[in-house]
Amino acid sequence: MRALVIGGTGPTGHFIVNGLRARGFTVTIFHSGRHEVPEIPADVAHLHGDPFAPGALEAALGRERFDVCIATYGRLRRVAEAMVGRCGCFVSIGGVPAYRGFMNPALFEPAGLPVPVREDAPKVEQEAEDAKGFRIVKTEVAVFAAQPEATHFRYPYVYGPYQPLPREWCIVRRVLDQRPFIVLPDAGLTLHHFGYAENLAHAVLLAVDRPDAARGQVYHCADEEVLSLRQVVEIVAGALGHRFEIVSLPWELAVPARPLLAQPSPTHRVLDLAKIRSELGYRDVVPAREALARTARWLVEHPPAPGGMEETVLQDPFDYAAEDRLVAGWKAALASVPEVAWSKLPGYTLSYSGPGGRARSNAEFE
Repeated sequence: MRALVIGGTGPTGHFIVNGLRARGFTVTIFHSGRHEVPEIPADVAHLHGDPFAPGALEAALGRERFDVCIATYGRLRRVAEAMVGRCGCFVSIGGVPAYRGFMNPALFEPAGLPVPVREDAPKVEQEAEDAKGFRIVKTEVAVFAAQPEATHFRYPYVYGPYQPLPREWCIVRRVLDQRPFIVLPDAGLTLHHFGYAENLAHAVLLAVDRPDAARGQVYHCADEEVLSLRQVVEIVAGALGHRFEIVSLPWELAVPARPLLAQPSPTHRVLDLAKIRSELGYRDVVPAREALARTARWLVEHPPAPGGMEETVLQDPFDYAAEDRLVAGWKAALASVPEVAWSKLPGYTLSYSGPGGRARSNAEFE
């Protein structure tokens, strides 16, 4: 059996390549050749070319045919068209910004993407709503026009080694710099679905394992557990033996947290995984909490260059002097709030029995 992977050297690529090898495939990867990773074994064939250039894939492949093609990179619609008649099973990777409101939560009233989002949720229909999402939707349509039996996966944000947008670096660098606090919006309660690279690769490979079920379908893939922003910070810091003071600011003031939030509002972005779980049997290979710890430790061992490509893309200036002034001003403002005398202290309702809630009516349970 022969498999072609378009890409193969990004965060999920080597997991996909080695997963195919473990399934008995002879694997070829087509990529630019600018990046090679040691996890790709020597028995994998390399074809080099520009996945974004018209005709480059066809020229590189010649008359080659494959049992499986997994397209993770490049101009997806062109790849789908180029592989017509060249593969038995076509699997493509796209993104979740296809959904209406993912990048522009103000499209809903009240603002916010519905939670959770199913695969059949409304997509971006007009370029004016979200130009990127509109292009993603058009690409999906073109993929299925060329490959009607394709399986298409919508990736969320990916994390793990080789991620060119390493969100976790915003936390890890502050740990390494021994920052005593970190600013989060609204106590860091925002839920945002991410996917560890090994988990996403496992999801994609399930389409190879169960082609009859996956044929012609679109699936979400992501970690099964959706962690809040605060949980992400505490897990990453804890994996490195550090403890931050979490400074909670209203999101309008929590400017240092923008790179972590990755959107101009604290609304949630949560995917419904019921379809891939029920139809393909998906379960996380690595639980999200362990995956975050692994990512944190990898970033310590492979730190991005200060001011380099990753930090430029993240748009985190690590301006600690400004953060100190912001937090000092916030704490001074809190200290200036007058003490309020309540006629009756608001409670958590009589139905709440957790910490600080209604006391037991009887000291002993009978």
